[in-house]
Amino acid sequence: MNLRADQLAAQLQRGLGPLYVVHGDEPLLVIEAADAIRAAARAAGISEREVIVTHQHFRWDEFGLAAGNLSLFGDRKLVDLRIPNGKPGKQGGEALVRLARELDPHAADLTLISLPQLDWTVRKAAWFVALSEAGCVVECNAPALDELPHWIAGRLAMQQQRASREGLEFIAAHVEGNLLAAHQEIQKLGLLFPAGELTPEQIEDCVLHVARYDTEKLRLALLEGDAPRCARLLEGLRGEGAAPPLVLWTLANEIRTLARVRSAVDAGQNLDAALKAERVFGPRQALCRRAAQRLKAGGLRAALVHAARIDRMIKGLAAGDIWDEFLQLSLRVRAR
Repeated sequence: MNLRADQLAAQLQRGLGPLYVVHGDEPLLVIEAADAIRAAARAAGISEREVIVTHQHFRWDEFGLAAGNLSLFGDRKLVDLRIPNGKPGKQGGEALVRLARELDPHAADLTLISLPQLDWTVRKAAWFVALSEAGCVVECNAPALDELPHWIAGRLAMQQQRASREGLEFIAAHVEGNLLAAHQEIQKLGLLFPAGELTPEQIEDCVLHVARYDTEKLRLALLEGDAPRCARLLEGLRGEGAAPPLVLWTLANEIRTLARVRSAVDAGQNLDAALKAERVFGPRQALCRRAAQRLKAGGLRAALVHAARIDRMIKGLAAGDIWDEFLQLSLRVRAR
């Protein structure tokens, strides 16, 4: 069974399973999901917990013994396995497959496995597939920017507070990419103000600018043609001391890909085939498809020339404000 983090509570209310696997790109949600499972285990009478953290020289027979041994006092037991790097290795993979195959769906004991964000290669590994088929897998990913106001509204509701759409979007813009900080800012609103409607003034006075910016968000904003978000992200990256060569590589790499796709389409190739040839897959594919349809080959070539000029500025071979040029470059790609 595969669940999102917000579906876990309902599943736990229906009954505790023998195996849970928690993973995702957002540490706050991973921690909260694992805490909810541990709390449900305590409520179900599982009083003993054994925590096992893997490391470079970890011996997987220790996990096998922990999973197979009865509780010292005859009580039900929770085996809390944590794999920080998400890579159990050959022996670990075999141990996890064996656990999944031998799992008794009516077992009194419980196994909780915590993992970081997993890429597609790990998701296809035999051990992860076996765990997914045998137990409950909870994926804890951070909400996208357009989903963040809804997430914030839900957290405010838990402390009997609410805010207007504008207030929710203000909070979202100031905590983007930093969900732990978002959680802290929401808790702060709960401590400072009573239950009920929060005014825009209360929100603006309280919420700090704790957004964490990265070039991945900039790349997505560029593909979406979202100029205001590009401007905000570039300002944030500049304030955080991001290296201009990395920012340029992010922008130029996407523009170069779009230029090749657009040229292939103009030459008569199918758009999906052109995207596949450029190894554009997953969620990025839909963004690139819309961008390639929106932009013209000439404009993309001009953008690449602009990127080359910025490269000369970074190398000290031309004068100019590099960060202003980054913004102008992103505006070029927005053009229709």
